[in-house]
Amino acid sequence: MKKFALWSFMIVFLLSLMGCQAISTTEENSPVDSGDVRYPLTITDQAGNKVTIPKLPERIVSLVPSNTEILFAIGAGKNVVGVTTNDDYPKEVKSLPKVGDMTINAEKVLAQKPDIIFASSLNGKETVDKLKKLGLTVVLLDANSIKEVYQSIDIAGQVTNQLRNSDKLIGKMEAEKLKIFRQVAAVKKEKAVKVWLESDPSLFTAGKGTLLNELTSIAGGDNVAKNLNGWPQVQSETVVKWNPDVIVSMYGDTKTIQNRAGWNAIRAVQEKRITSIDPNIVSRPGPRIMEAMHQLAKTFYPGQVK
Repeated sequence: MKKFALWSFMIVFLLSLMGCQAISTTEENSPVDSGDVRYPLTITDQAGNKVTIPKLPERIVSLVPSNTEILFAIGAGKNVVGVTTNDDYPKEVKSLPKVGDMTINAEKVLAQKPDIIFASSLNGKETVDKLKKLGLTVVLLDANSIKEVYQSIDIAGQVTNQLRNSDKLIGKMEAEKLKIFRQVAAVKKEKAVKVWLESDPSLFTAGKGTLLNELTSIAGGDNVAKNLNGWPQVQSETVVKWNPDVIVSMYGDTKTIQNRAGWNAIRAVQEKRITSIDPNIVSRPGPRIMEAMHQLAKTFYPGQVK
């Protein structure tokens, strides 16, 4: 089985690739040669399902934007024949047939005659089960950490026979991560910058176990909600008590935060260190997460991180 590189960001001096077998595959009898991959191919997806791919997929439907971005980044975009209305990157997806939004239309999926469907737990068990009952092959990709994003890319590379490209992408992303980590380590003071991550005006934020929390930490930020699980809602008074140095908005409206009642006591508000970031690059577990990490690092340490 193809091996891919998974590096710990703490090992900043190791730049050589370390083979790490992460996804198990088995080959059935009488396989068909197809480049690096031999079909039929059986993989274990990120929901723990064993899925057999009988042949090289020529028609792919993607049910979440992160999967779509992965497929295009590894060179399998030419085989994508259906996406959702939420897909907007890369630009090529805008002209592709749409099979729904977060609610998937099974009939529209069938109309694309897919060889394989890349889905996510976000699509819901009922939708996934329905597609399987229709005889469709479904692979679930779900990632809540950088390591799991790499695993998603590796699985997609195996299924679509794009292993060289998927390995190359993982290596590139890891190199970008290490570069950011080194820059932050060189400029970060004894205490990391305290950060409040605001996902919407109702004061929901990213906590422990989320990809955004990990990106923030590597970028040199101390997430003030890091001890809370998942995506919790926090009281306004709690954020004031935490007194973050920087506030990052994921919905674009920084003026509302600046003028929020009672928040004039917060250091980030006093010093006008409130910024916004494209929610798609921080919420989609795909190839652009390193772009998000880089933007966060530059926000936390302006003029010091290039």
